[in-house]
This record gives sequence, C-alpha cells and structure tokens, in this order.
Amino acid sequence: MHGEAGRYRHTRIGVGGRMDTIQCAVVLAKLERFDWEVERRIAIGRRYDALLASSVRLLKVRPDRTSVYAQYTVRARDRAALQAGLETGGIPTAIHYPLALHQQPAYAALAPGASLPRAEQLAREVISLPMHAYLREADQEQIAGAVAAAMR
Repeated sequence: MHGEAGRYRHTRIGVGGRMDTIQCAVVLAKLERFDWEVERRIAIGRRYDALLASSVRLLKVRPDRTSVYAQYTVRARDRAALQAGLETGGIPTAIHYPLALHQQPAYAALAPGASLPRAEQLAREVISLPMHAYLREADQEQIAGAVAAAMR
C-alpha cells in the first residue's frame, strides 16, 4: 500500500506492486477498450476544463504533455465549502493528497522542519471530481453547475 499506515498517511517508503488474479482478468478484458477509454478521458477532461474555468482554479497540462485524467482534480481556496456543496447535491469528491510529500512521516526526516509553502497550499486546495470514461455530458454539466453554485 505504498507504505501507508492509514488513509493518506505514509509512515514508510513503499511500493504497490501487486495484482491478483481477478484484477488481472479485469485488465485483460478491458484491453480491447483501452484506446477508447483513453480518448474518452481526454475529451471529458477537456470538457471539464471548459465548463469549470470560471468557477475554480484548474490544474494545467503542459503543452508538451498528455493527461489521461486518472482523477480530475481542481483547486479551491475554500475546499471545505466546495466539498460540502457537492455532497449536498449527491456528487462524490475525493481529496487524494491532503498532505504535501514533505509532511508525510516517511519523508519528514529527510528535511526536518522544511517549509514548502506552495506544496502545502496545494495540499489544502486540491479536490477531485467524478471522472471516468463513461461520464455523460449531462452529468458533467450537473457537476459543473454544482461547483459554480458552491463557489458563489
């Protein structure tokens, strides 16, 4: 579990390098649709960019890079208000990175007392919205509307 002792609390440096038989079977079955899913995720990510640009701060994909949007993550100065507003509308969210890397117990000893204000700010602001290759345009519009309402 990548050295996790609890949800998003890494006490040791580790890796997640396992795949059981069932996971392998799922991956093999999905290989036929892999290219389609990648294309869909990119299109959905770009559509989110257009829908959300005036509501929240977007993460930028460098022009020489591509993202397949494993998550669709945005920044919100008042993340708690955004999360609460979306929860009220039945829209799930996730905060995948609540601590900056240097604040994780596994890495804290490498830079004792380090202050990395930008990393710490991002850890306070990031929140991930629903993202998958089967996300419908109507669902994206509903999510974007709820984001805009929560940020007002």
